[in-house]
Parts: sequence; C-alpha cells; structure tokens
Amino acid sequence: MKNLLLTLLLAGLTMVGPLAIDTYLPSFPAIAQTFNASPMAIQQTLSLFLFTFASMMLFYGTLSDSFGRRPVILWSLVLYVLASLGGALAANFGFLLTCRVLQGLSSGAGSVISRAIVQDRFDGLEAQKILGNIMMVFGLAPALAPVLGGWLQVSFGWRSIFWFLTAFGIVMFLAVWRWLPESLAPEKRHPLHLGQIAANYWKVLRHRQFLLLSVALGLAFGGFALYIGSAAYFIMNILHLPETAFAWLFIPLISGHVLGAMLSGKLAHRMSRSALVRLSYCLMFVAALINVGYNWFFAAEVPWAVLPLFLYSFSLAIAMPPLTVIAMELFPNNSGLAASMQSFIQMLLFALVSGLVAPLLFDSALHLAGGVLVLLLLSWAAYALAHPNKA
Repeated sequence: MKNLLLTLLLAGLTMVGPLAIDTYLPSFPAIAQTFNASPMAIQQTLSLFLFTFASMMLFYGTLSDSFGRRPVILWSLVLYVLASLGGALAANFGFLLTCRVLQGLSSGAGSVISRAIVQDRFDGLEAQKILGNIMMVFGLAPALAPVLGGWLQVSFGWRSIFWFLTAFGIVMFLAVWRWLPESLAPEKRHPLHLGQIAANYWKVLRHRQFLLLSVALGLAFGGFALYIGSAAYFIMNILHLPETAFAWLFIPLISGHVLGAMLSGKLAHRMSRSALVRLSYCLMFVAALINVGYNWFFAAEVPWAVLPLFLYSFSLAIAMPPLTVIAMELFPNNSGLAASMQSFIQMLLFALVSGLVAPLLFDSALHLAGGVLVLLLLSWAAYALAHPNKA
C-alpha cells in the first residue's frame, strides 16, 4: 500500500511539467488572437518553457542531494503555483511569456527528484519496476491534458487552463506536505560546494557510456517530441480537425506509452535489460517505417495517420525504464546529480526538437514521419556506441 501511494505521488509530481506543456496547446490560436501575436511568437511560449525546464534539471538533483528531496520539491511547487496564477492574469504577451519561463524553471523538480527518490528507496529490478509503474500512471497526464485543454478553451477560454494548472499545483503541494516523507538521510547528503558540484558534473559529462545512453533515450523520445511540438498544426492544419479533437493524437501516443511501460515492468524479471532495449528498438523501427510508408502513399487522415504513433510510443516505453536504470547505476553515490544530468540531456533534446525542428517539418505529415525515422537512427547509433555492459 505504501508503494502504491508513493507511486501515485511521484507520478503526480512528474505530471506537473507535461500538464504545463500539453494542456494549453489547443489554445495557441486563441492566445495569438488575444495578444495579436504571430504563430512563431506563440511557439516560443512552448520553446522557452522547454529550454528553462531542461536547464533547471541540471540543478534540482544536486540541490536535493544537499538539502533533501522534500524541501526542494515543495519550494518548486510554490513557484509553479505563482507562475500559473500569473499566466491566468496576464495582461500582455510579454508577461505571459515571463510566466511561462517561470513555469519552466519550477516544473522540472518532480520528474528529476522522483527518480532520485526511487534510487534512495529501491535497488535494481525493484527500482526498474517502480519506475515503470510511475511512467504508466504519469502517462495519463499527456493523454488527458490536451483533451481537457480543448474543452476548457471552448467552454471558458484559454485563461481557464492556467487556473487549472494553478489548482493542480496547489493539490500537489498539499499532497507532498502530507504524504511524502524525506528519503535522503542527513548523513547521506553532500555539502553544497560549487567547486565540487562542478567537478561532479564534469565527471558525469566525461562518462562516455552515461552520456551516450542518455542521448540515445533523448533522441528516441525526440520522435514523441516532434509530434508534441507540432500538435496544434498537425491536428488543425494537416488532419483538419477542431481544437476539441486533440484526443486523436494524444490518446494513441499516451495509451501506447502506458501499455509499453506496463509491459516493461512485467518483463523486468523475465528478460535482461539489453534484450528489452533491443526489442524496443526493433518495434520502434517497424513503427517509423510504417509511418513513412503510409504518409508517402496516402494523405494523412484518422485513424491511419496516428496508428503508427501508437506503436512507436508503446515500443519506446519498453526501453525507457531499463535505459534509465542502466545509466543511473553508473553513479550510485550521486543519484540526484545523475538524475539531473540525465533529465537535462533528454529535455534539452526534447526542447530542440519540439522548438526548433518541429516548425521546420509541421507543414507536412510525411516530413514529420521522416523526422521521426532520422531521430531513431541517430538514437540507435548512440546506443550502439555506448556498449552497455549491464544486463
């Protein structure tokens, strides 16, 4: 029962960032109209959020290694609530953009520190299983968020989405305050010496295997990011659906992720980690090739345009827990710092793909499909170079 409560709490904390990313995507045209802003300017409310989200992931793990997991999470949630409230009340585009930056700075703590908490409390296969369960529950957020956002937009306007994010942040603050105990004992904490921290980061960055494993996972997840960054244009301009129809993209993506994470957890005790990763890549390549083939011969329409995305997401989720654990175990005495660096690398790639690559490709379903295949090939190359020796 305690593990179930912990899983739900940590999954809720990892939802904070995805909710801030996905819930307001259906409101892009309405926000642009309110502030008389261009589509590229509105895209920057996503891009800047993602870049600040990724940058702060470098620090949250280290801060939690020094001050404990619980205080860092609580203070980040306070800033997140204030930023969301500011977004709801924004009177001009510049202020909204500032609030999105503050949301990005504050919303990554849960996803980073959750990994460190799992490493604090569990080992090996048990940690892999718990991470798989967290990813399975967490996957509900990106599936439901754009659907909820679409209905909030149609019913109450885009500001209601930021009121919702404010309420969610308050609920998570109260839940952490009441039910999440500290997992890092004071004697296991590291003093906050900037020189030592810089040396530890350099040690992690110089670790070839860790770096390549993190890049491999980030590039594979980049296929996911490509469609997240293109969501509004894919739904409204390519599929010609209304803002309430984001479920056509996000339910296949996230249901595949949830089912894949569930299968990964069940297979953790039956297959080696390297075998799980190889299975995942084989299935991802099948999905990417089907996606390219369909969009080469046919005009994109539902449900055929999104079925390959379900398979890709399902396959990706199989590899995420074992790849995460393999990389984290390379630094058993600096799990918070390793979680920060791993999350930073993955989110930086997510930000680059969704903020810079997606606008170059979202005019065509075939271009998006080709982008996924290229990212997957790069991911496999990074994994092959890593030669992980933990199975």
